[in-house]
Amino acid sequence: MGSAPSTPRKGTAFSPEYLIGSFVGDKSFSVDSDLWQQLLQIPINLHWPTHHVQQACLLLAKNNCHTRHLAKILFHLACCLQESMSTSGVSPLVYEKAISAVYICSVFLKHLIESVQGDNLDLYLSLNDCEDAPKDILGDQSVENLVMRNVLNFIVSVDVSPDTYLLHLELLNFMIIAMSTQLLCGPSPGPDDVNPFLDAAMAQDSSLVSSVVCRMLLNFITRPSIPFTRASYSIFYDGSQSSVLQRVGSAAANIVLSPFSYLVTSSGEGGPISPIADSSLHVLLVLIHYHKCVANEDHSAIQNNKSSASDSLLKEIPHFSDNPYCKALEHTIDCELDRVDVEGSAHSGRHVKLPFATLFDTLGICLADETAVLLLYSLLQGNSAFMEYVLVRTDLDTLLMPILEALYNAPSRTANQIYMLLIILLILSQDSSFNASIHKLILPGVPWYKERLLHQTSLGSLMVIILIRTVQYNLSKLRDVYLHTTCLATLANMAPHVHRLSAYASQRLVSLFDMLSRKYNKLADSRDDKLHIAKGSSFDENSLAEDMSTELHIYTDFLRLVLEIINAILTYALPRNPEVVYAVMHRQEVFHPFKNHPRFSELLENIYTVLDFFNSRMDAQRVDGDWSVNEVLQVIITNCRSWRGDGLKMFTQLRFTYEQESHPEEFFIPYVWQLVLSCCGITFNTGAINLFPVDLPTESIEDGVVESTLQNGDFDKPDYQLDP
Repeated sequence: MGSAPSTPRKGTAFSPEYLIGSFVGDKSFSVDSDLWQQLLQIPINLHWPTHHVQQACLLLAKNNCHTRHLAKILFHLACCLQESMSTSGVSPLVYEKAISAVYICSVFLKHLIESVQGDNLDLYLSLNDCEDAPKDILGDQSVENLVMRNVLNFIVSVDVSPDTYLLHLELLNFMIIAMSTQLLCGPSPGPDDVNPFLDAAMAQDSSLVSSVVCRMLLNFITRPSIPFTRASYSIFYDGSQSSVLQRVGSAAANIVLSPFSYLVTSSGEGGPISPIADSSLHVLLVLIHYHKCVANEDHSAIQNNKSSASDSLLKEIPHFSDNPYCKALEHTIDCELDRVDVEGSAHSGRHVKLPFATLFDTLGICLADETAVLLLYSLLQGNSAFMEYVLVRTDLDTLLMPILEALYNAPSRTANQIYMLLIILLILSQDSSFNASIHKLILPGVPWYKERLLHQTSLGSLMVIILIRTVQYNLSKLRDVYLHTTCLATLANMAPHVHRLSAYASQRLVSLFDMLSRKYNKLADSRDDKLHIAKGSSFDENSLAEDMSTELHIYTDFLRLVLEIINAILTYALPRNPEVVYAVMHRQEVFHPFKNHPRFSELLENIYTVLDFFNSRMDAQRVDGDWSVNEVLQVIITNCRSWRGDGLKMFTQLRFTYEQESHPEEFFIPYVWQLVLSCCGITFNTGAINLFPVDLPTESIEDGVVESTLQNGDFDKPDYQLDP
């Protein structure tokens, strides 16, 4: 597979080995050589031994700097796609040639990207200076811009059909490979990062960008099925199914995933699998979360003075260019609504228009997939129109039930997925109509909840149960302060709007206070014991006191927040929640030790006002013998009607809001790529990945907990703000 002895002449046929050898060899062939057309006519079901493909990749990596053959094959890929988009009838042979082009480009481009040495990523995407570039096609744009433009144009302008299905899928895989240069960059985007294909995608016209976002989401929604029949895929059959399997087992398919390697073996849960839907979502997530760091005025000076102070200055003042795909997603609107432009201008044509109803339903079906969770987060966080649509749906269980089930199964989820699910609930709980609606929706049963039979439970009660269960899980396993805060913040947002909270949910709420109080007391006793032992050593005593006081302060805040949640229910919604009153009365002894605590006393005054009122009513009706649960509850229900809240101190309702930190890209870009690589089936050289740590497995299981390999602090921790 060395260099070719001569330039192929037009009309001369050469063997596949010769053509591949010429492509990877050290002799440069002009962009208009007949080599390229013959190369793209190599049968795509041809079997290549693994070592031959690896040898070819190594040779191209060695010779590409002066042959520029990668740029030339990419140019011909763009030409093939242009031909495939012809308005006149397109022959299946044209699609077959385009598939060959994109497949060859994918194999060799991937190897060149992941074999980069050091920080020097140069794919030599420009044509040779001495070569006349085809101006009628290339014009003044770069090869990568031309390729990305035609790839994106094909995806949005050519419908998925039996003839084009595989080409669509190969193009989506090609985009993932082309954008994988981001894996070579550090976790914090810098001005020296090199991502030529991503930058080219960002530079496309706004109309094309909007069409791409629309098409990717429509692919996710419609989930095109696999047209796996002899009639639709005759190009892969030579009289038997062996040609398909040859392609699956080829060496090239071992380097870049061939679609058929999982089309013929996988069986999707809940319906037919859709590789195009999955790949479209992966590509969309990479596009919308890309942030290009632009060199600012101080960058050149910093480059000349590599002091630590300069480096910190650069990190503090990064400037990012706008992401057009993110903006297109944020401005997506419901195609079912005849919306008037809020600015009074005729900009409606620029908006991406989608059927929100089917998007909502599809998300509900797919939320077991972590990538769908991230899409839902992106829509709720950035798109006010979709957020408004979700809030007016009467079937919120479509989204909430898979989210709550995933949190119920937290031990089998990554820490990052748990965060994203909780943040989604926090974002939704910021709306009072949401908090009211979830208590009106009654669930006939919750089959996946195993500890207790939940019959005719409201969605709101189930949400309270699962959030409290997540706090308990976090206390025993993850021990993450932000996870606690997110759960309790969501419960605090819900509290004033609670309606007929179930008996079990009410019990769990009081038990949560009891559990945290026992943890608090244990920490306080431990602190006192250790301080007594360390007494006499000023250094040990001071440092120990500081460490123990910090943790104790955290649990003090948690306890106060739980008291505020209970207080908000009793203050604003007591008549509608007799079960909460019963649970507080039944476990009233757990509050007594904190009655005089300076942080809790004012909140406990309200709780004891409620207790005094209902205890006195119980005493007035006391009869011989023990009270049954139903008898006590009936007294509470009767007296709830006469409750007026006299003597209660009114506190301002707590309202927690979620805000991204100032540099969310430092979490989301590595997170997106970890998800994409774990789902798309494309294996990447781990030794070349700098975007996230790979010295540990992607997921490690300890005590039944799936841990994220992102280092502590890498997650985009939410900021919580109290509205005045």
